[in-house]
Amino acid sequence: MRQHVDQRHARVLELVRQRGRLRVADLADELGVSAVTLRRDVEALAAQGRLRRTHGAVLWPGASADEPRETEGDGPVIGMIVPTTGSIFADIVRGARETVEAQGGRLVLGMTGYLDTEDPVQAGRLLAGGADALLVAPSWFGGVPSDGQEEWLLACGSPVVLVERWAPAGNPAAGLDRVRTDRAQGAVLAMAHFAALGHRKVTAVVQEGPHAAQITAGYRVAVEALGLDPAPGSPLTFAPDRVGHARYDAPARHLAEAVTRHGVTAALVHSDEDAIVLVPRLQAHGIAVPGDLALVAYDDEVAGMADVPLTAVAPPKRSVGGLAAGLLLQRLAERDAGVGPSPRQHVDLLPELRIRASCGTPTP
Repeated sequence: MRQHVDQRHARVLELVRQRGRLRVADLADELGVSAVTLRRDVEALAAQGRLRRTHGAVLWPGASADEPRETEGDGPVIGMIVPTTGSIFADIVRGARETVEAQGGRLVLGMTGYLDTEDPVQAGRLLAGGADALLVAPSWFGGVPSDGQEEWLLACGSPVVLVERWAPAGNPAAGLDRVRTDRAQGAVLAMAHFAALGHRKVTAVVQEGPHAAQITAGYRVAVEALGLDPAPGSPLTFAPDRVGHARYDAPARHLAEAVTRHGVTAALVHSDEDAIVLVPRLQAHGIAVPGDLALVAYDDEVAGMADVPLTAVAPPKRSVGGLAAGLLLQRLAERDAGVGPSPRQHVDLLPELRIRASCGTPTP
């Protein structure tokens, strides 16, 4: 028979009173409930002043928070859920880990492989293992939730900061803290660079995924604001899930036709890995980079290692991870101090443009 919530609360209070201090994970195991359920119980009892909540532990009022723990380490445990540790996320995770460890905490990683159904599974695993709060880059294909994908985030019972994801106004997850790159501004930087070099006819090739909408929006705004002339069908958005050579057929064809039929002299390509693949395909069409086409890549993971080093939009990846972790640690500190949370934050960090050889010299 399941315990009534009041009975469970009474048992929590009894155990903590007897022992003075207990780890949340150990208390959940002893009561036979999930970590999420136990955290909700603890939050309710702490709000009533009947318990004290600190990183990973529950204390009886009057017990010293400085007492040695039963396990090693007394800093916060931060769970971080990312779709992969490749691409931009390697530096994002690195930045988060550095910030957490600087505060005496530990970062624990969960990966989803871009499967949205895996997000709540990883969250449950991390919270059950003792994570105090979560940094989350959910596997939302368009970068925003759809069909209730945000529901588990709102129900997890722990502080959450979104990383490189966002929820639009009206979605319940719009009230969560978030830190992300202003990717639209990155596209604006690329177009402004082209304009400064004298290019007027431009295009863009954007890989479908969480960042495509922002990059596309920035491209369109910049083209209009700068009075540039886009090629027909620009920007081209292409699916990254096709295998083999077929994946690059459409973007290569678009770029070649933009140059040979429409007089385009500059292109933005997302991502830089795709840009590196497309350059020799353009050469096979007799199109030289930068001689016939100035090219800016997006992400700057490997752009500088190309045969012709690529000018690239560089998101502030490590700073995104570091600021997201800092914001989450702030939320934990506010909770542990028993003070109301400060206003939620939506932080957009600006990328930079790293100039290399792929745009050549100004056109006459």
